[in-house]
Amino acid sequence: MKIPVTILEENKGISHQEIHKSVTKGRSVLYTALFVIFGRNIILLKNHILILLLSISLFACKDKISSPVSTKDIDFDKGESLIYKNNDSAFIYFNRVATGNKDSLRVAMSYNYMAIIQSDAGDYFGAQESLMLSLKFLNESKKSDYSCLASNYNELGATNNNLRNYDLALNYFKKAMQFTTNDFFKLVISNNMALSYQKSKRYNQAIQIYQQIISLENNNKTEYARILSNISKTKWLQNPNYNAAPYLLKALNIRKNENDEWGQNASYAHLSDYYSKKQPDSALLYALKMYYIAQKLKSPDDQLEALQKLIKLSPPNATKQYFETYQQLADSVQTARNAAKNQFALIRYETEKSKADNLKLQKENTEKKYEIATREFLLAAGFILFIAVSIIAMLWYRKRKQKIESEAKTAIRESQLKTSKKVHDVVANGLYRVMSEMENQEHINKDSVLDRIEDLYEKSRDISYEEPLRSNQPFHEKIAELLKSFATENTHIAIAGNAAELWEKINPNVQYEVEHILQELMVNMKKHSAASKVAVRFEQKENQINIFYTDNGLGMKASTTFNNGLRNTGNRISGIGGAINFDTKAEKGLKIQLSFPLS
Repeated sequence: MKIPVTILEENKGISHQEIHKSVTKGRSVLYTALFVIFGRNIILLKNHILILLLSISLFACKDKISSPVSTKDIDFDKGESLIYKNNDSAFIYFNRVATGNKDSLRVAMSYNYMAIIQSDAGDYFGAQESLMLSLKFLNESKKSDYSCLASNYNELGATNNNLRNYDLALNYFKKAMQFTTNDFFKLVISNNMALSYQKSKRYNQAIQIYQQIISLENNNKTEYARILSNISKTKWLQNPNYNAAPYLLKALNIRKNENDEWGQNASYAHLSDYYSKKQPDSALLYALKMYYIAQKLKSPDDQLEALQKLIKLSPPNATKQYFETYQQLADSVQTARNAAKNQFALIRYETEKSKADNLKLQKENTEKKYEIATREFLLAAGFILFIAVSIIAMLWYRKRKQKIESEAKTAIRESQLKTSKKVHDVVANGLYRVMSEMENQEHINKDSVLDRIEDLYEKSRDISYEEPLRSNQPFHEKIAELLKSFATENTHIAIAGNAAELWEKINPNVQYEVEHILQELMVNMKKHSAASKVAVRFEQKENQINIFYTDNGLGMKASTTFNNGLRNTGNRISGIGGAINFDTKAEKGLKIQLSFPLS
């Protein structure tokens, strides 16, 4: 299995093309290429070296998707074939795959490729954006995505290291470690973490990791020279008095014997830095050697670094020449990278515009089809709606007719009940009251009785009249007369609390209902209770009027069925927002409590 590798060191590696050819030959050749790439470890990470090493990670993703994804993806294959020949064209093809392919792993890998191309051009923020997009298409719970996940997180660490966000870089490297089981890639990630620690001047952690790596060294001389150079450089950075020269020179000799030109380039940079203060002449010599070999390797970043050292270490008469060369080369590199950044943005814009145009055409075609379908649907729906409306109208008419008939019957029934209630309240109870007075009075005033009967006659003629008849008599006097009219030689009526002030705030309609409620209670007492003592007490408590009725008669059983009179009493008290409570548990007699709010 091919392994995603992004070696984050200040190494001067072999070219992208050579790495690609080496990796595709197999695992053993990949290891050899990687060992060649590992080099020195200085503070400033160079742009093209980072991206050079980032490219190796892509082959792991490719290996992962080769099985489930068809190899007939023309755009993806073209992108791969051009990535080391024409990065702009490769970016175009990968961008097509990323924005148009339905296979999530293939899309993730395309964004990974695009990030490498952007990083190679110095567009680190653009690379981060592409890597984040790649992560969106990967699932951390799917093992088939682990290799690309590890690659993406490792590359995010590399990019943040290049942007000097070392703590964030370390977090990404730790994340990458979670998604790889390959021992060699774990060593690579460990090496990258060591570099982050070194750059953030946490030298103890860096040295500890390098020592772990060298303990696993497998007798490869090039690899041994790299680790030896890294440890020596870090120890010297930690302690300027540390004698790193023997180890740095030993690493250089190994690289010369192995014909490792990129490694020699790294060693010259390390030695020039080491001797810059102790032996400036030696530092200048190593800087010159670095510049010559960087020219041979055609590495502009290494040339720029070497020129920086030469400007600092050379005599004044040579400094001007090196500075002019540095300025020309730096301007050229920066111009090329700015152009590349703009080109990437333009490619993405054109791709999105083309995609938007296609979507617009698709939308227009869809709208036309929709219009045709809509017309057909409306015709069919109109016909169905007409039938449905006709059926609904017929059913509604039938239901409406039934409702009107039902309401008419209900209105007649309610009118009959209301009439029956008024006959009961006005005529029946009025006649009973007259009969009661006649029965209990020795001397009957014939004229008075006739007047009362005539009054009942007039009321019965207008029995359907809605408004209650008003009287100028004070209400407390009317209540007193009503209650006392039921008193006999055998029945004593006691009244308490029936003061004029009690009824001042009571609405006349409520007074009317209260009068008939009390009349109904007294009629029922007279007919059924056989009571000798009756007490009616009135009180106002806060915003409520309470009426307590008590007698010593036969009482009322809990199972008693209320007749029309008592049902009317309950309806009346409910109508004025009040309540009635019958105490059927009294040992003797009956207790009733009426309550209603002040109106």
